[in-house]
Amino acid sequence: MNTKLSRRNFLKTSGAAATAAFALNVVPSKVLGADAPSNKLNIAGIGIGGMGMGNLRGCMDENIVALCDVDKSDHTAAARDTFPDATIYEDYRVMFDKEKNIDAVIVATPDHTHAVITMEAMQRGKHVYCQKPLTHTVYEARQIALAAKKYKVVTQMGNQGRSSDQTRMLREWLEDGAIGDVKEVYGWTDRPVGGAPYSDFAVKARPTDTPPVPKTLNWDLWLGPVRYRPYHPDYVPTKWRAWQDFGTGPLGDMGCHILDPSFWALDLGAPESVQATTTHWIPEVASETFPRASIVRYKFPARGKLPPVNLTWSDGRLLPPVPEFFEPGREFTRSGSGALLIGERGGIMHDSHGASGLRIIPEVQMKEYATRLPKEKYPRIEKGLQHEQDWLIACKGGRPCCSPFEYGAALTEMALLGMIAIRQKDQLLKWDTENLRFTNNEKANELLHIDYRDGWKKL
Repeated sequence: MNTKLSRRNFLKTSGAAATAAFALNVVPSKVLGADAPSNKLNIAGIGIGGMGMGNLRGCMDENIVALCDVDKSDHTAAARDTFPDATIYEDYRVMFDKEKNIDAVIVATPDHTHAVITMEAMQRGKHVYCQKPLTHTVYEARQIALAAKKYKVVTQMGNQGRSSDQTRMLREWLEDGAIGDVKEVYGWTDRPVGGAPYSDFAVKARPTDTPPVPKTLNWDLWLGPVRYRPYHPDYVPTKWRAWQDFGTGPLGDMGCHILDPSFWALDLGAPESVQATTTHWIPEVASETFPRASIVRYKFPARGKLPPVNLTWSDGRLLPPVPEFFEPGREFTRSGSGALLIGERGGIMHDSHGASGLRIIPEVQMKEYATRLPKEKYPRIEKGLQHEQDWLIACKGGRPCCSPFEYGAALTEMALLGMIAIRQKDQLLKWDTENLRFTNNEKANELLHIDYRDGWKKL
């Protein structure tokens, strides 16, 4: 398979393709016959604890025919109890071999197994909803984008803010010139590794003890394609995000939410360079986990009439510098996560998932603009529908969904390039997106992908 997906094509399939999808008329689900039993999809859930269960709830009106998870502990009990008629599997490949009637799958496993499961599903002709980040490596993201185009199944990445009205409004406001040209973007989160505000994994080296594997867990299948590591409760069921082998840190976890509105609204595409600084200082720790806090700086080139953009990401409760147009007492978003787009005339700020809490700053400018808001250009998803249901409508032949893999892979690739910069801290990395490589750092190039374990097919 050709591994090249050019910057031009990436921009087409990310910003432009997603924009075209939004420009189509919205078809109500009842027109598609979604209430008819014959029009219900047969759905399988792969990874059914945590977000997996939440995604399945978004598909409650369909036929949930199979559930697959390597963990049979209480962590996955809610899904098994909620869908008692579904057949339970441990290995998704066995499930695909036996369940010939599956139409679509939800992939909500840890990051390091997203790509292999998603690729297998697409190759078997299944529609796929996969949690963010879409993949664990940059190479995987590029391959998944190519495969989605090849196999022509309906795909959606689980960055649910894509389905929000506010994300569409942000693009409309920017295209209307609400704050003039945007040349600077900040995104931030209070989340460090593991999703726990005071996680100690940012300062831990690899555990050396080897406790027994729980009887409810198939550890070999949980590891999937990555190199073998002895089981340890520091990894499962919820702490894997902290470790480079399995997760993608706060940037991979939250960046696909927080940076998504700017990425789409500004047609950012691929950066030309990225660099990072972090709180890691012990080599044995820095080679295993993600830091307590980091700052990642991207440079994006001009895109048509849009000027170059500097984008700065920070995590671990590090906030951007306070701009001059902030009023006295103005705070950054209270949720602990958000983004700020700085234009020629003021800024626009929003919260974490999508562009919720969208406001122009200063407030006097927001109040004035509220009297002359632009007309809706990008149709909203039907009121009350969720991101999963946006995907379901597309699976049934309706309008395209809003975060297909062609777009989700481009967004994921941007986030993962920042993750590599974190691992190659204090280095300016120059990115050649046409050839999928850094032009000035071979050590960084080694992090674009991993060698899969024996028994796992390379994408």
